[in-house]
Amino acid sequence: MRRLAPMLLAALAVMVAACEKKTQPAPSGEGGTQAAQGQGAAPGGAPADANTILLGQVGSLTGGQATFGISTRNGIELALKEANAAGGVKGKKLSIRVYDNQSKPEEAAQAATRLITQDKVALILGDVASSNSLAMAEKAQAAGVPMITPSSTNPTVTDKGDYIFRVCFIDPFQGFVMAKFARENLKLNTVAVLQDNKSAYSIGLADVFTRKFTEMGGKVTAVESYSQGDTDYRAQLTAIRKSQPEGIYVPGYYSEVGIIARQAREVGLKVPLMGGDGWDSEKLFELGGSAIEGSYFSNHYSPDNPDPRVQKFIADYKAAYGAVPDALAALGYDSARVAVSALERAKDLSGPSVRDAIAQTKDFPGVAGTVTLDAQRNAVKSAVVLKVEDGKTQYVTTINP
Repeated sequence: MRRLAPMLLAALAVMVAACEKKTQPAPSGEGGTQAAQGQGAAPGGAPADANTILLGQVGSLTGGQATFGISTRNGIELALKEANAAGGVKGKKLSIRVYDNQSKPEEAAQAATRLITQDKVALILGDVASSNSLAMAEKAQAAGVPMITPSSTNPTVTDKGDYIFRVCFIDPFQGFVMAKFARENLKLNTVAVLQDNKSAYSIGLADVFTRKFTEMGGKVTAVESYSQGDTDYRAQLTAIRKSQPEGIYVPGYYSEVGIIARQAREVGLKVPLMGGDGWDSEKLFELGGSAIEGSYFSNHYSPDNPDPRVQKFIADYKAAYGAVPDALAALGYDSARVAVSALERAKDLSGPSVRDAIAQTKDFPGVAGTVTLDAQRNAVKSAVVLKVEDGKTQYVTTINP
């Protein structure tokens, strides 16, 4: 037993180190924010001095939705950099602590708890995936810490309580958008649905789309399911092919949709695919290749928008990150700017004061649309429909609430 003791201690040390590594904050970039790896923070996670306002972000920087988290983080950083360059808030500089949830709800909940209890942030931004945001929202609401999700569209996220907000439209609207587009623009009479049965986002969109498409006189010929992380969808797609739909609604994330598109073509399905904002990633084209061409999805903004404010954002983002910003970056940028505006208007930096200021957001000029928050703390705004063509997205139309 004595000889085993050092070995046991060594094993425990490795386990502790691994647990600590899992929850390490991710670097938050340069300029307008301070790097999160311990810089700009005093022991216990509090701001290093009274001249700093510390915010938190939780995002999928690794895992199945990594491009979502990275784009959102970049948009947030750009907004905070601009705010700091303009003098900060209430004479204080803004800093942000960023945690990677590895695209897992349980990790998102742990990260939110750490931001609240250890880092003691004034406000939390994130996540993108609705399942992750739902896990975070419970923690933020219970602690009275305001949380703004840039792009979680499942309606139940803000149902968690009066400290939870979003700057994007919600799934009941997004599902209606594509149902309307399928019936009125594409003139489809029959559609099949392929949903992710482990995703609140996917199930919510599928339910609304099915109901609205049917109400508009269309027919859903088949409903098939898969689980996030699956790699073979041929059985479901074969069943869908037998129902002979004119289109397929796939309200999932790019990581699965690209593969689904390839396999749909393999089993002989040549009809257009349709989806939601979870498709929005450069990885979609890489995974889907030519199979995704001619498909459509609803989204929050289009880089083709000629609005000078949008084009300035795109130019600034390209200068900072070397790429055209996607909708996740635009919504991250908008969420941070809404947060900054609320912090400026709040009587003080307490949770109730910041919450009340966020709730008063009206006609805010975002790059992904004008943001007005309703009584349920959801943004009321338009959606765009994009077509995948020549390896990129093309603006098709705008559909209003």
